[in-house]
Amino acid sequence: MKKIIVTALALFAVCSLSAQNSLTEVYNAAIAANNSKNYAEALRQFEQVIELGAESEDPEELSWVATAKKRVPVCYFMLGGGAAQKGDFSAAVDNFSKSASLASLYGDLQQERKSKMWEATIYKKWGEKPFNEKNYAEAGEIFAKGYAADPKNMEMANLLAICYCETGDFQKGMTIFNEVAAQKNPKFAEQAAEAKEKIAMYTNNRIATMQGAGDFDGIVAFADELLAVNPADALAQKIRIQALFSKKDYAAVIASAAEAAEAQEEAADRSDVYYILGAAYNARSMTPEAIEALGKVTDGANVEAAKKTVAQLTANAK
Repeated sequence: MKKIIVTALALFAVCSLSAQNSLTEVYNAAIAANNSKNYAEALRQFEQVIELGAESEDPEELSWVATAKKRVPVCYFMLGGGAAQKGDFSAAVDNFSKSASLASLYGDLQQERKSKMWEATIYKKWGEKPFNEKNYAEAGEIFAKGYAADPKNMEMANLLAICYCETGDFQKGMTIFNEVAAQKNPKFAEQAAEAKEKIAMYTNNRIATMQGAGDFDGIVAFADELLAVNPADALAQKIRIQALFSKKDYAAVIASAAEAAEAQEEAADRSDVYYILGAAYNARSMTPEAIEALGKVTDGANVEAAKKTVAQLTANAK
């Protein structure tokens, strides 16, 4: 019995040594492949190191496993870069995505962020062709994936918002535009300014179309849609008041014009809303209220008209 026990122990020692030698060989092969920039082979070997050393308690082997976990996301990252250089966008984003996922799993937040940024960059490059060809539906699908990978990519955000607006999903588009426009970081100043320009452009274009069709209810609904995205949207509030007045809903104008006026950032816009409010009061023969509202028209194109109306109303009241 004693002899059998010795033999078993000897066999265990031999197996342990064999496993260590195997792990050593795999680790050395991984390092060699990595140093020669054969990242596909290095990746395969490093993944084996992680698998073989998963249950090890040996400090040296554990250090090899730690190195492998550090290198695996990097290998995927380098493979992503190589695919991108060849114009293989699908393979590139797949590798960058795997790099980010494994970097997150292994606790390398810096590599995760770097991989996601490059994943987004490739999606942006991928979407440029359909975007330039005005295939906004296809481009939007691509940009959406890139924006999900890197929500801090404000250039991508604007492109995605354009795609949504061009395909008729104004609420999604305006939501993203407003998020970009609200950025305070100076490095996003250019993108924020572009977002504000696009908000005004798409809003005005849609309003012009509905005005041409006399669809004032549609304009009110559109303004409400914009306000659902951004309750502080001064342009949407002004548009809503103008549409309500055009459909002669003076009660609704009176109920909300003062709040809309105060929301305006420019004095001329504020005066325009007060002018509409004064006209609504006048239409309902509420002379004192009309005079008060028109007296707040101090800037813009309606100043003289407001003064003349106030003078006429005052004279008639005597």
